[in-house]
Amino acid sequence: MYTDLPTWPASASKLVATAAGREPADLVIKGGTWVNVHTRETLKNHDIAIREGRFAYCGPDASHCIGENTEIIHADGRYILPGLCDGHMHIESGMLTVSRFAQAVIPHGTTSMFVDPHEVANVLGMAGVKHMHDEALAQPINVFVQMPSCAPSAPGLETTGAELGPDDVAEAMTWPNIIGLGEMMNFPGVVYGDPKMLAEIAATQMANKTVGGHYASPDLGPNFHAYAAGGPADDHEGTCEADAIARVRQGMRSMMRLGSAWYDVETQITAVTEKGLDPRNFILCTDDSHSGTLVNDGHMNRVVRHAIECGCDPLIALQMATINTATHFGLERELGSITPGRRADVILSSNLKTLPIEQVIARGKTIALNGENTIDPTAYNWPANTRGTVKLGKTLAADDFAIDAPEGANTATARVIGVVENQAPTKALTAELSVSDGIVNGDPTQDVCQIALVERHRATGDVTNGFVSGFNYTGDMAMASTVAHDSHHMIVVGTSRENMALAANRLGEVGGGICVFKDGKELAMVELPIAGLMSDQPAPDVAKAADQMVAAMAECGCTLNNAYMQHSLLALVVIPELRISDLGLVDVTKFEMTPLFVDP
Repeated sequence: MYTDLPTWPASASKLVATAAGREPADLVIKGGTWVNVHTRETLKNHDIAIREGRFAYCGPDASHCIGENTEIIHADGRYILPGLCDGHMHIESGMLTVSRFAQAVIPHGTTSMFVDPHEVANVLGMAGVKHMHDEALAQPINVFVQMPSCAPSAPGLETTGAELGPDDVAEAMTWPNIIGLGEMMNFPGVVYGDPKMLAEIAATQMANKTVGGHYASPDLGPNFHAYAAGGPADDHEGTCEADAIARVRQGMRSMMRLGSAWYDVETQITAVTEKGLDPRNFILCTDDSHSGTLVNDGHMNRVVRHAIECGCDPLIALQMATINTATHFGLERELGSITPGRRADVILSSNLKTLPIEQVIARGKTIALNGENTIDPTAYNWPANTRGTVKLGKTLAADDFAIDAPEGANTATARVIGVVENQAPTKALTAELSVSDGIVNGDPTQDVCQIALVERHRATGDVTNGFVSGFNYTGDMAMASTVAHDSHHMIVVGTSRENMALAANRLGEVGGGICVFKDGKELAMVELPIAGLMSDQPAPDVAKAADQMVAAMAECGCTLNNAYMQHSLLALVVIPELRISDLGLVDVTKFEMTPLFVDP
């Protein structure tokens, strides 16, 4: 088990002896440029000595730490950086298990992740969280778990596969790898003093752990202040400079995300680069990255590079992905910097701006070299009851996706979910749609196609239908996914009811995943058998299938960047403005159900 890393108290005497030169180091990195994120300096011609997986000596000459069996790495002037930390993310968005996700991101320099498994919690409940917790503990990098706070994310507006509450949170706080409470998405519950939400926050704070935030509203008035007073310590839902400034002024950390589809760094980092706010309270994160992004583009190294491209000083950007994150979670004495006593998580890189990841060391052991893993993360055996979770209750037909028109109507004015490229929020649109034989049709000329949410937890056979705009789909097609944040029913989007039925039934057959159909034929399939959310196959294999899925969407006319991520969030009933759930359309500006059709 990788959890055998000695604690600092257990290692202290050896660390002191090595730093003093009385006992040899296990590893010495010689002649590098030490990036010190505490002082925001680059110190040339420095050495780093490591003992028992922790830093013992960081200074100009570690010759006194070298013994007969000490491993020596010659940095040759390269930068010696702390391993990168992702302050907020969901493993499941990578479509991978924890070990497969770690395998994908280690070569990119990620050595610490703070993960909120609320996706699997909504399907499998506490058992799913425990599986994620246990697999995380076994990894060669630091994978800390936040206890999901909102399953369901918005009670009364959706039905999930499982529900969690304050007693569950209190129990999880006793588990060894729980670092805090996951994002508190039910922000209206906090604002209006919901006892259940406040009890979850209280249980976390009584355990002296960090409460994650999620305030997905542009309203920075009294409601925002009420949310801040409720206890969340960070927030990643900001989309503009004013959001970032408001959060840090209230004592929250502003988490700026660059995921596969969320591009919220550039619009917020000006709070630091132009307004000059103290960067210590800003953190970089990914939130949601699918496997294609991880394999082809990177992980936290991608975010840091992007921040630098947006005008951020490279050392400040690195602080936002290392020491700031560690400090936020109360782990400054354990990780986030190259300083004595901390876990020896290190990157060697020849360029501070472009950040090529040439060698990755975690807990004093080389785990990746020149983009390739040198170890295999520990796999985990997800049990049989975590598979086969897609229960449709019946074979679906095209008629299940037919939308009845208002009585006597020749046309109908429908509410339409409007996708916003590269952002999580949607727009509440309307469209005048034609009626044929009492059925309302989508309209490709207005970029309006159908969306359906198929219940898949309890085999009810229920289908909720609506309309969506923004994908630019053409021809007869459908795309279906059992990744449908956060309730994780099945979302089907299409221009053809027949193809929608084919796609939905196909996912029922394979036990979950994503598929694209066109003209009655399957163009792409990503199988996700674990909870309908994750695969235990290697990341490159899943990424290849995901790339085929993206290509298939494009073949169907889609022009959006990372449209799959947009698709998967269409049921997220805690982000404005309009969403779909198993109960109907949800107006997230008011947190209430709303009719599909506008009264004439």
